[in-house]
Amino acid sequence: MNSNWRSFLESSGAIFKDGSDEVLNFGDTSGELLAARDQTVLVPLTHLGLIEATGDDAKAFLHSQFTSDINHLGTDQVQHSAWCTAKGRMQASFLAWREGDIFRLAIASDLEAASLKRLQMFVLRSKVKLATLTEDYSLLGLAGPQAAAALGDAGLPCPAAAMTSAIGAGASVLGLDANRFLVALPQAAVAETWHKLALKARPSGLPAWRWLDVQAGFPLVSAATKEEFVPQMADFEKLGGVSFHKGCYPGQEIVARTQYLGKVKRHLFRVRSDQLLEAGTDLHSPDNPDQACGMIVSGAPSPAGGYEALAVVQSNHAGNLHLGSRDGPKIEAVAVNP
Repeated sequence: MNSNWRSFLESSGAIFKDGSDEVLNFGDTSGELLAARDQTVLVPLTHLGLIEATGDDAKAFLHSQFTSDINHLGTDQVQHSAWCTAKGRMQASFLAWREGDIFRLAIASDLEAASLKRLQMFVLRSKVKLATLTEDYSLLGLAGPQAAAALGDAGLPCPAAAMTSAIGAGASVLGLDANRFLVALPQAAVAETWHKLALKARPSGLPAWRWLDVQAGFPLVSAATKEEFVPQMADFEKLGGVSFHKGCYPGQEIVARTQYLGKVKRHLFRVRSDQLLEAGTDLHSPDNPDQACGMIVSGAPSPAGGYEALAVVQSNHAGNLHLGSRDGPKIEAVAVNP
């Protein structure tokens, strides 16, 4: 994380998690969660890193590595995408978009360095350069009924629809849904832009954004869940993150076989508990004593109290789930895509 950006956030009232770049809150977690539900919030997305791919072969290289159809990623489109192991397990997931011939990838920050290093191993003679932009760019999340108006007041473009992008004024704005946006902009412009956006949006910590991710059914692979799921377990194909009409990529044979043989027994669920729900925590069922039957993907405190999360769950045990062990607290589960 850029030290100047951190200092600016601290001077603006941000409280960071000990030993981390994660912004816990701006002084009032409960109020910020309620604002995420009912009003408009502005969140520093310090849990995300940013990778750039440039060069004549950038498109072909990414297309050959990722699950989505990068070859047909339009200049105003945004894609969910994943990078799998040879066994078809997601080792990272991305939001991918283009700025002309430049490709940018938002990834969990705790996977950025390792993923960049490993991706570079496969470049070989391809004319592609991969680099991190995390020190030079900042990512902001903006969500709520006044979000589009806040973008306009700040001189930023507004995407025309969900999963489209608008480039201008030195920034990229990604439309995640009708009232939720990700803004990527150079570090030199972030403080001024923050002040402008904050006129209509309440500064809030990452728990507010993660709660919005849970409501949107957006699963982000992080270090805690790396290599745990094939894409269909996280309903990634339903988000447009998997193309079944493209050529080979790592794990493609297993991902395709899983799809066409209909062998996916685990799917994405929203779960709720009075207990903390953390990424990577196993879920168990007394009906399946031999092994875990699910895992938390990402969680957050809820505006209504307690905690909510996205979890990959074995569907036939979703009605009898317990946190951490067969004797752990019981949790509620509802399929994201029934």
